[in-house]
Amino acid sequence: MSRAAASALPLVFLGSVLGGGLGSIASVASAQEISGDDSTVVYPASYFEQYGPTTAQDMLDRIPGQASGGGPGGGRGFGGGPGFGGGGGNPSAGGRGLGSGNGGTDILIDGKRTAGKNAQAGGLLQRIPAEQVKEIQIIRGTSGELDVRGSGQVINVVLFEALASNSISWEATGTLAQDSDFTPSGAVALSGQRGAFNYLFSLRSNPRHNHNNTREHSILGDFLPNDTIREHRIDDRDNNELSMNLSYELTANSSARVNALYAVQDSETEVNRATRQLRSDPVGIVIEEEDNPAKRDNWEVGGDYEYSFANGNRFKLLGIANQNNQDSTRERFQLQSSGDFQKNLFLNIESVTEERIVRSSYTMDVFSGQNVEFGLERAQTILDSRLSLGLLSSTGTPSGEVGGLVPQHVTNANSRVEEIRYEPFLIHNWTLSPKMSLETTFLYESSEISQTGDVTKSRDFNFFKPKFDLRYDVTPRLQLRGTIERQVNQLNFADFVAANDDQDNDSDTLAGNASLRQETQWRYSLNTEYRLPNDTGVASVEVFYSDHQDVIDRIDVSPSPTKLQSANGNIGDGIEYGIDMNASIRMGLIGLPNLLVSPSLILLDSEVTDPFLGIKRRFQSQMRGQFRLTLRHDIPEWRFNWGFQNFDRIDGGIYRYDLEDKEFDIGDPRYNLFAEYVDTRGLTYRLDIQNASNNVRCRTRTRYVGSIADNILEEIEDQCSTSGLDLSLKISGTF
Repeated sequence: MSRAAASALPLVFLGSVLGGGLGSIASVASAQEISGDDSTVVYPASYFEQYGPTTAQDMLDRIPGQASGGGPGGGRGFGGGPGFGGGGGNPSAGGRGLGSGNGGTDILIDGKRTAGKNAQAGGLLQRIPAEQVKEIQIIRGTSGELDVRGSGQVINVVLFEALASNSISWEATGTLAQDSDFTPSGAVALSGQRGAFNYLFSLRSNPRHNHNNTREHSILGDFLPNDTIREHRIDDRDNNELSMNLSYELTANSSARVNALYAVQDSETEVNRATRQLRSDPVGIVIEEEDNPAKRDNWEVGGDYEYSFANGNRFKLLGIANQNNQDSTRERFQLQSSGDFQKNLFLNIESVTEERIVRSSYTMDVFSGQNVEFGLERAQTILDSRLSLGLLSSTGTPSGEVGGLVPQHVTNANSRVEEIRYEPFLIHNWTLSPKMSLETTFLYESSEISQTGDVTKSRDFNFFKPKFDLRYDVTPRLQLRGTIERQVNQLNFADFVAANDDQDNDSDTLAGNASLRQETQWRYSLNTEYRLPNDTGVASVEVFYSDHQDVIDRIDVSPSPTKLQSANGNIGDGIEYGIDMNASIRMGLIGLPNLLVSPSLILLDSEVTDPFLGIKRRFQSQMRGQFRLTLRHDIPEWRFNWGFQNFDRIDGGIYRYDLEDKEFDIGDPRYNLFAEYVDTRGLTYRLDIQNASNNVRCRTRTRYVGSIADNILEEIEDQCSTSGLDLSLKISGTF
C-alpha cells in the first residue's frame, strides 16, 4: 500500500463511522434518559447504573465524546484523560497564572473550579465515588453563572447535598515492564461530609520504571561508515503525593474552599552505552556509563472565597502559592584499559520555582440577558537556577564541587528570573436570544521581567488581549461557535538560563537567552458540533487559523565566529492553520449500542522563515497531523468492558533546525489495550497493555561543519529507539 493511500485511510474510516452513526439515528434509541436545554445536556446518576461505575471518572468515560484520552471538545491536544493524581502547570515551563479559559474542556465540581494549578480538578474524578454523584452536566454555552469563562465546553459534576457516611476509595496496581521489572503502586482517598463541611484527602504512591533501547549508526561527509552506538537507558522514579480538598458553606450566601498538595519525586537514571569506532584499525570500542540521580519536591496551597448578594451579584477572591524544587546530576564514566571507569563529565542543575497568585472578581447583571465580570489578577513568578559543569582536563584544578573534575565556565549559569504581572479584566456575557450568546473578554497584561546573577536585565511588557466568542444553537443538537482571540504565550523561564542538553550526547549544555519576548498570536476558529439523537453520539469539526508574532525558535547567539552557540529566541512572524475532526458514536447500527467508537483526525500546517537558512519551513517539531481511534465496549450483563486506543502520527513534517544541525523524526503507531471487570462486591479489576505495538521512534540528525548555512556536511546520524510494552493489573474499589 502506498503512503498516500495509507494516509487517506483515517479519513475514509472517520467518514464511515460518522455515516454509520448517522444512519442509525432513526433505528436506535438509548435505554437511558437524558435531559437538558439547547446548550446543556444532563446525565443523571440513573443513566450510569447499568455500567456499575465506581468513580466519577468511570461515569464520564461512558458519555460520548468525554472518555479519557479524547473526544470532541477536548481541544487540539493528544494526551490522556485526567488521572488519579494532579498534574498541570509548571510555572517555569510557561504555565503561569490562571487565565480566563483555554478554549478546551474545563471540569467543575458543584459549579466550582479547583483553587489550584497542580491540584487540578481532573484528578479529583478518580477519587470521587460514583455513589456521591447526582448528575453530570455537559455545558456547551456561555454564562455568567459559570465559574470559568472562555472554555469550549464545561463538565460540571454535581454531588448529592448530603452524604450518609464517609467513603474510602482505593486502588492497587502492579506493572510488569518488557525487561521483566515489576513495579507496585497504589492510592487511597477518603471523602465525606459533616454538615456544611466537605472533605477529600488522598495519598498516592506511583513509582515508574522506564527503559529505552537505542541503536544508532552514522556516516561522515565522505558517506562511509563512522560508528555504531548501542544505548540502554533505565529510569526508576518514585512518585509520592498527598493532597486534600476542603469546602465549607459558611452561610447560605457564602462559601470557601481550600486545596493543598505535597509531592516528592526521586529518580535514578542509569545509562549504558557502547560505541564501535569503525574508522580505527582495529575497530575500537568505547564503553560508557552514566549515573544520573534527580530529586524533586513540590507543594501548593490554594484557597478561594465566594459571596453571593441578595440581588444575585457575586464576589470571588482566590489565592494560590506553590513551589517546585529540583536537583539533578549527570555523571559520565568511560571504561579504561585497566578495567576501571574514569569520570569525564559532571553536570548539576539546581532550580527553585515559586509562584504566588491573587485574583479577585465581581459579577453583576447589567441588563436583561447581560452580565459582566470584572476584576484583577496579580502573579509573581520566580526562578532561581544554578548550573555547575566539570570536565576531565589536564589543565586547571579539580574541585569536589564538580565531582572531582575541572570546573568549566558556563555563560548565564547562575541566574534569578522574576516576573511581576498585573492583569485587569472585563468579561461581558450577552444572551442575544434563546439560541445565541456572545461572550466578550477584554484583558490587559502588564508585566516586568527582571534577571539578576550572571546576567542583569529588566524589561516591561504590555499587551491588550481581547476575545470574542459567539455561539449559535441552530437546533438543540447543532451548535456553531466562532472565536477571535489574541493570545500571549507565557515565556518559559528555563529558556532564560543555561540548561542541560539531554538530547545530544555530543553537547553538554544549552545556552540561555535573557532577551526573549513573549510569542503572541491572533487566533481565529470556527467549530461545529452535532449531538446525535437518542444519545447516539457526538461529532465536531473545528477549522482554525493563527497569525503568530515573535515566534520562538532557535537563534544564533555565538560569542565569537569560532565558538558557535544557539539558544531559543524570537525569529519573526509565522502562520499556522489546520482542521480538527472528532466523533464519538455508539454502534447501534450493528446492534451494539454499548460499543462506543471515537475516531479523531487533526491536520496541521504552518510557515515561518528559518533564521539560519532564510527558507520558508514549518514550525519547529510540529507534526503534520495525527489519527487517533479509541474504542470502548461495555457488556453490562457480564459486568465487563474492554477497549483500545490507537495513536498514529502523519509523518513527514517533524523537523528541528539548529545552528549546526538539522533533525527529522518519524514513528510507528502506538496501541494501548485494556479489559475491566467489576465483581458483585464492587471491586474493579483492570488489565492494561501499554504500547502493545512496541512502536519504534526514529530520528535522523545531519550535522554540518560550522553553521548549517555553510552546507558543509560533517556527519549523518540515524537513530531508532523503543521502550517496549508495559503490562499492568489494577484492583480498585470503594467502601
